[in-house]
Amino acid sequence: MWLRRAFFAWMIPAAFVLPLWLLIGWAVTGAGAWAFLWVLFLAIPGVFVWQLLMTLLVRARGTVRAHRAVSWWDVLGFGVWHALVIALGFFDPSWWAAAFVVAIVVGVGLFWLSLWQLWREARPTGAFVRVSEGMTYLSPEASSRPEPQREPQVIIVNEKQNPAA
Repeated sequence: MWLRRAFFAWMIPAAFVLPLWLLIGWAVTGAGAWAFLWVLFLAIPGVFVWQLLMTLLVRARGTVRAHRAVSWWDVLGFGVWHALVIALGFFDPSWWAAAFVVAIVVGVGLFWLSLWQLWREARPTGAFVRVSEGMTYLSPEASSRPEPQREPQVIIVNEKQNPAA
C-alpha cells in the first residue's frame, strides 16, 4: 500500500520534475541545438500537459480519492512511462528514437487504461467514506430500489341498520 500511496503523492510533482529532468539531461549530455529545440518546444510542454491530464484522470476515480492511493495498474503504467521519460533525458542516439516511440505508445496506453478504470468505477455500486476511524463502505440504499407492485387491500364494512331508531 505504501508504494501505491507514494505514486499518488508523486503524480503532481512528476508534472514538474520530469520536464525539468529532460532539460537537465540535455544540458548534461550536450545533445546539441536540435535536441534543445525539441526539449524546449515539444518535450517539456508535452510531458507537463500529459502528466497533468493523466493525474486528473486518475484522481477522478472515487477509490483513488478515498484510499489516497492509485491502483496497481496505475503503478505499473506510470512506472513504465516515467522510466521511459527519464531514459529520454539521457539522449543516447543509439536507442533514443526507439525509446521515444515506446514512450508515446505507453503514454497513449496509459490514457486508455485510466479511462477504462474510470469507466469501470463509475457504476453505482456503493461509496467509500472517510471517517475518523478510517474508511467505511456505504451500500446503495434499499429505498432506491423499486418495490414490487401489490394489489391494493380493500376493506368492506357493512353496517347493521337498527329499524327501531
